[in-house]
Amino acid sequence: MAAYLQITLNTSAANRPAAACIYHEFKTLFLNTIVGAKSKELLVRDEDVQVLHGFDSKENAQAYLQSELFTANVVARLQPLLGTDPEVRIYAAA
Repeated sequence: MAAYLQITLNTSAANRPAAACIYHEFKTLFLNTIVGAKSKELLVRDEDVQVLHGFDSKENAQAYLQSELFTANVVARLQPLLGTDPEVRIYAAA
């Protein structure tokens, strides 16, 4: 069963381009090194930035949130750009 990890980043309009750059910086590394990673899409909206990660399972989506790539790299780079904690959701896809 496929799964999606949706992370909503509450950033100011001024910080959205920097958040998008971080997405592009880590996209290939995510797809090439994270177990079960299938896709990664960026959605830039007027009110926030969303990153939609595709996985082969909910378990692998959850494991990514504990990975060094996510915790030590992505989160560390995004933290100064965020107005509030990110909203994280995992969905199963039938």
